[in-house]
Amino acid sequence: MNLNLLVILTFFCVAKITAQATVVDGIIAKIGGEILLYSEWQEQIAYIKEKQALLSDEDKCGILQNMLVQKFLIHQAKVDSIEVKDEEVESQLTVRIDQILGYMNNDVQKFEEYYGQPVNKVKERFREDIKNQLLTERMQNKITGEISLTPKEVQEFFNKIPKDSLPYLNAEVEIAEINHLPKINKTQERLAKEKLEKILERIKVGEDFGKLAALYSDDPGSAKNQGELGWVKRGNLVPEFEAAAYNLEKDQISNIVQTEYGFHIIKLIGRRGNSISAKHILIKPKFETSDYEQAEKYLDSIRTVIIKDTLIFEAAVRAFSNNKSESFNNGGRILNPKTGTSYIETGDLDPDVYFAIESMKPGEISKVFSSVDQEGKKTYRIIKLLSRTSPHKANLKQDYARIQLAAQEQKKNEIFQNWIAKKLPSIFSEIDPKIEMICPGIGSFN
Repeated sequence: MNLNLLVILTFFCVAKITAQATVVDGIIAKIGGEILLYSEWQEQIAYIKEKQALLSDEDKCGILQNMLVQKFLIHQAKVDSIEVKDEEVESQLTVRIDQILGYMNNDVQKFEEYYGQPVNKVKERFREDIKNQLLTERMQNKITGEISLTPKEVQEFFNKIPKDSLPYLNAEVEIAEINHLPKINKTQERLAKEKLEKILERIKVGEDFGKLAALYSDDPGSAKNQGELGWVKRGNLVPEFEAAAYNLEKDQISNIVQTEYGFHIIKLIGRRGNSISAKHILIKPKFETSDYEQAEKYLDSIRTVIIKDTLIFEAAVRAFSNNKSESFNNGGRILNPKTGTSYIETGDLDPDVYFAIESMKPGEISKVFSSVDQEGKKTYRIIKLLSRTSPHKANLKQDYARIQLAAQEQKKNEIFQNWIAKKLPSIFSEIDPKIEMICPGIGSFN
């Protein structure tokens, strides 16, 4: 079995163990100060089976091998005092759960049915997994460092690939966007605030905060738990909300607080070091049709100015695009999440983007179209087509960036393999003999 450099396991692996459920769980491996349970291995196998129907015995042993390497890296990261802050873990958890909810159209009930737990419980369930993932990534980065290759080295790497092994690449594009969010009008803001003021008055005369949160809050995740947000560390809430919450005493209720999400009432449940537990009631102002129409017209006017060469696209991104979108810090460029490069296969584009640029030539800008972002918010976008390639066999002229990346990955893998070979003999490791019989040679990581 070959050792893969990428050993980070899939996040939120929650598949149910069926055929393996009768096997008694136990420790199947010890790597330094880390242990691996049989159930962990079987959960990962079950998860991958959901995505890939057939798994050979070799595939299953490959999964185990990657898990052992991850345990090895976690152990070494702790030995080397590599640090992952709680705030970083919380931030990663929030981002990933928001992404999953986005894929589920922000249907919290669907999320909780799938995972079998409320959102806050799912976060706690996977907190250690995320911390270990970050430790693993940092240990890998420490081992391999920054790899820089000269054009000559990239060419030598390419020339070593047999001509009949060169991949045939699908059509690809490079694109950039301006992403503009509609703004809620003042009337709807006033109505939302007035609604929350009435709820606050009911709380002041003795009505139960939690029951009112369940009835009226526009935050479906916490509303199902009577407004409960769980324990949250400082730095993981939007500034306005956090400032108000940290100024409260236990069981005290805030005045109305406005954030980018709407209007809140906050009740502090408890304080523990640098963390708080709180409940809240959120009322979101409602968008009107005119808000969407105004956003569309506004972005269309920006497009007109760009097309007339009065404003360059990159400057328009900085001035007008949503600064929370992933593309904002890339000059509007949308990156391929699979490769980290700017080249995206046309078949992987979102349908609305695909049809917007279908007949465009490089340098042209699409008409304004509506889309839904990862948070489930309606947004308006224009896309600039930067480049387009037809299906072709890989070559240095068209695919230098991709080939350079492959060469860098090969170099990293060589460094990583050498590090494993050098370090492993000095680390205590023990593999269950039964597992050695199933996966011969698993303990050597080669």
